[in-house]
Amino acid sequence: MDTQRFWKLIEEARSQVPSPDDGDAVVERATALLALRPAQEIAAAQQILQDLMADSYRAPLWGAAYLINGGCSDDGFDYLRGWLITQGRGTFERVIADPDTLAELPEVRTSAADGLDIECEAALNMAWNAHRTAAGADLPEDSFTCHSPQLEPDWDFDFEDGEEPSRRLPRLAELYAEPDQVEASA
Repeated sequence: MDTQRFWKLIEEARSQVPSPDDGDAVVERATALLALRPAQEIAAAQQILQDLMADSYRAPLWGAAYLINGGCSDDGFDYLRGWLITQGRGTFERVIADPDTLAELPEVRTSAADGLDIECEAALNMAWNAHRTAAGADLPEDSFTCHSPQLEPDWDFDFEDGEEPSRRLPRLAELYAEPDQVEASA
């Protein structure tokens, strides 16, 4: 299993579920597909997942998650990034490069209208569950490593300050603005 095969697995799962925006459905299908592979490939998939989580550990994306979910803890940030992985490579890479592009995604627009959080905790356990199914045991702890890079210091500001998030993530800020804020700015 390499990164390209991992993304192919996600795309295959997305193509086999009724709603590919539904992270939980994608994870369920991807887990089943992954469980058909040898245990060493499943363990490699866990490392790729950890690497993608590290690649997406970026302050601008955390700011976007904060706007989308009305606040964002460490776990909440993990869950949003899990959902982002289930959206496929193209979306993942585009959003990492510019988190404000999340405002273009139908699932994000729907969540804004309905006041729903965007998250997929199950994505973080995909390889673990596949390994349990395939091998009847947990992944060996030494089969992967976890790391989180330093967050960008220029994003160290109070996300409750509406001006700064609006300046840095204008489309998301507008999408998630309170109705009275929209009227005041019009």
